[in-house]
Amino acid sequence: MKRELEYDVVVAGGGPAGINAAIASGRTGASTLLIERYGFLGGMSTVALVYPWMTFHTESGRQVIKGIAQEIVERLIERNGSPGHLRDTVGFTNTLTPYHPEKYKLLALEMLDEAGVEVLVHSFVDKVEVVGSKIKSINLTTKSGPIQVSAKQFVDTTGDADLAYLSGAPCLKGREGDSKTQPMTMKFRMRGVDLSKVKEAMQADPSNFYKKTPIAELDVIPITGVQGFYKEWKASGVPINRDQVLFFAGPEEDEVLVNCTRVQGLDGTDVFDLTKAEKEGRKQVLMMAEFLQQKIPGFEKASISAVGSQIGIRETRRIDGQYALTIEDVVAGKKFDDTIALSGYPVDIHDPTGKGVQANDIEGDGCYGIPYRCLVPKGIENLLVAGRCISTTHEALATTRLTPSAMATGQAAGTAAALAITDDVAPKNIDIKKLQAILVDNGVVI
Repeated sequence: MKRELEYDVVVAGGGPAGINAAIASGRTGASTLLIERYGFLGGMSTVALVYPWMTFHTESGRQVIKGIAQEIVERLIERNGSPGHLRDTVGFTNTLTPYHPEKYKLLALEMLDEAGVEVLVHSFVDKVEVVGSKIKSINLTTKSGPIQVSAKQFVDTTGDADLAYLSGAPCLKGREGDSKTQPMTMKFRMRGVDLSKVKEAMQADPSNFYKKTPIAELDVIPITGVQGFYKEWKASGVPINRDQVLFFAGPEEDEVLVNCTRVQGLDGTDVFDLTKAEKEGRKQVLMMAEFLQQKIPGFEKASISAVGSQIGIRETRRIDGQYALTIEDVVAGKKFDDTIALSGYPVDIHDPTGKGVQANDIEGDGCYGIPYRCLVPKGIENLLVAGRCISTTHEALATTRLTPSAMATGQAAGTAAALAITDDVAPKNIDIKKLQAILVDNGVVI
C-alpha cells in the first residue's frame, strides 16, 4: 500500500544545495521535507569526496559567500571539523575551506532538525505527477514500498535536474553542438604522506608547479593544495588523459585528497555509462596511487585510505531556465537586478575530450552575480532549482557548480519557495526585492 505524505516545501537531493535550501525553508516555518537517495547527507562533498570547498572569497580575499554556508563553516570550526578559510597554495583561488566529511554529515542533520525539517534518506525520486503546469506529487521508491509526497512548492537539488526532467521542464546537457560533458573523477584519499617533502620539492623547482602557486609564502603558511609535478607526470606514461597532478591536504595532518582520475565521454545520467565510469574510475585510482608512491616525493610510505562511494560528477543535465548565465557574464563580473548570490570562483572547464583545463579569471571586483531567474525553470509553476543544475551555459556551469556557490543558490531557492507560499504567488512572480531583503537579513551577500 502506497504511503502518502504532504508538506509545504519538498527538497529533492541532500547535497550542499539541498541542505541549505531545506534549512532556509524550515527556518521560515514552512513544513519542509528533504529527500536523499543515500543513507547520509552531503552529496558530492561526502559521497564522492569532493574536497575542499572552493571558494567563499574573491581573488583579492573579499568574502562574498556567507549566510547559512558560513554558519556551517563556523559550526564545523567549533567542533574541530574545519580550520576555516585558508590560503590556497595551488594559487587557483585566494582561499579554500577544508572540512571533515563525517562531522559535516552529522552537523547537517542537526541543523536540519533545529530548523524543523524532516529528512528521509534511502529514498529515490522516480516519478513526478504534473497537473496542468504544477507538480502535484512525486513518487519515491524505498525499501518500505512506494511513498507519494505532495507539496505546494518543490526544490530540485539533485545535481542532475532529476525533478525538473521528470516533470517535463526543458533541460539541457553538456556543451552546445555535441552535448559532451566535463569528465567524471573518482577521488580518493591517501594517508602517510610527508608534506614537508612535498614542500621541499615545490621550493626546489617552482617551474614544475602551477604558475600562481605562492612558493614564496610556503615557509609561513601550510600547504593546502598542490598542482603540478608536470615533469614527473609527463614522463610517467600513466594512461589518464590529464596534464598534471592535483591534490589537497587534509583533513588529517598526513592525509591528502587526490583529484587526478579523469573519465571522459560518458553520460552521468545514463546508468549503463555510470556503471562503466565506476569501473574505470576505480581502475585509475590504483594506477594513480602507484604512480604517486613511486614518483612523487613524500608519498613513499603513503597508502589509500578512502575512495569515493561513487564517482564524482561535474556536469550532467541543467535546466533551461528563465535566464541562462553565460561565460561572458561571469568573466565581466556582471551583477543583475535579481542577483541572489555572488561567486568569486573562476571559470574552470575540465575538457570533455582533451587533457587540459580552461580557466578564466573574473574581472571588475572579482565576483559575478547569479540571477534568481537561473533558479526558475520554464513550464513548471511550483518548482525551483539550486546547485549544479541551475540555468547556465556549459561554460558558466564550470563555476556555478562549485560547492559554496551551490550552498548559496540553495539558500536562495529554499527562501524563495517559502516566500512563494507566504505571498501565494508562483516562484517566478515573487517580489525580488523582498526576497533579496530576506536573504541579506540572513547574512547573504548580494
